[in-house]
Amino acid sequence: MGHSLSLTKVERAASDKGFFFTQFEPKSVSPFDKLFDIFKELIVYVSGDFDEAITWLRELDKEYELTDENYTIDDFINDLRERGYIRPEVDGDGVPGMGITAKTERLIRQTALDQIFGNLNKSGSGNHKTKKSGDGDEKTGEMRPYMYGDGLEKISLTESIKNAQVNHGIGDFELTEEDLVVEDSQFNSQMSTVLMIDISHSMILYGEDRITPAKKVAMALAELITTRYPKDSIDIIVFGNDAWRISIKEIPYLKVGPFHTNTVAGLQLAMDILRRKRNSNKQIFMITDGKPSCIKERDGTYYMNSNGLDPYVTERCYVQAAQARKLHIPITTFMIARDPYLQQFVDTFTEANQGKAFYTGLKGLGEMIFRDYETNRKKRLK
Repeated sequence: MGHSLSLTKVERAASDKGFFFTQFEPKSVSPFDKLFDIFKELIVYVSGDFDEAITWLRELDKEYELTDENYTIDDFINDLRERGYIRPEVDGDGVPGMGITAKTERLIRQTALDQIFGNLNKSGSGNHKTKKSGDGDEKTGEMRPYMYGDGLEKISLTESIKNAQVNHGIGDFELTEEDLVVEDSQFNSQMSTVLMIDISHSMILYGEDRITPAKKVAMALAELITTRYPKDSIDIIVFGNDAWRISIKEIPYLKVGPFHTNTVAGLQLAMDILRRKRNSNKQIFMITDGKPSCIKERDGTYYMNSNGLDPYVTERCYVQAAQARKLHIPITTFMIARDPYLQQFVDTFTEANQGKAFYTGLKGLGEMIFRDYETNRKKRLK
């Protein structure tokens, strides 16, 4: 015979224990918050152009009736200004307008972090534990014999005295070096990461927007490292015909240009940055959707070929991959495109570096980046 209770009995039993049931009421969202969630998505999509974002928002309002006579888009703009999310500014042509503030930029990064890495548990210390024991500040709870070079502060007096009593007896007590034990501590690694973002024209080719998800991943990763792993460093570079560094605050404004893909320049800049980092744990993430098609020659001219895989270009990429391997810098490539000949290039590139590669669409890109980030962070180079 099965066990069954009527809803009334369940409610009565719960009431006796202090639990009360009420009809579910969805959490109310203010008109501002509803529009603000959409606005944050739009501002990334339009690369920080406030006027264009508002134009899109008005169009969406017409189609989906996001506002009413009690709260309009103009009311929303006034609230943005009063809450410090936008400010008056003048563009390069001297035309006055509105732009987003640093407060908005920071909030966009936080939103990207929640969207992409929302399943993470918060870390209070900001440090990451390796699988290696070492001179860290976090105890493992495991004891080991004292070794020459261990600091006196690491010696566990209680366990050492206990060993002395067992080994020599209580009546003739003595404490020798063989009795000493220390409590192991966890080695807390530091990681230096360079994130490379392809901004070649193919990132918006064929009507598919690939740059917006790439920007959101970059913002999320930057926010993750700066807020939860403050001892780590992250540098972000973009590459088209050339490669250059950008700041974290510039990410929302990033645009695709009429560029070819100079992967070699991006890798060279990434390795130059990491060579200057003092810690031993270093890595490169590269988000790209196209084949390498450009190289800058020593005389300053560009060699470009968009037709197929050019051996002259790909061989230079393989050389850079091998060079990064010699420097103990793993490269993780996230190839958005699924063309078989591009996968062949990435396979050879990854083999030369002994790194990792993911062939992926845009969905799940951030989760894979974080998963690999954590794995690499646990690696301590000897």
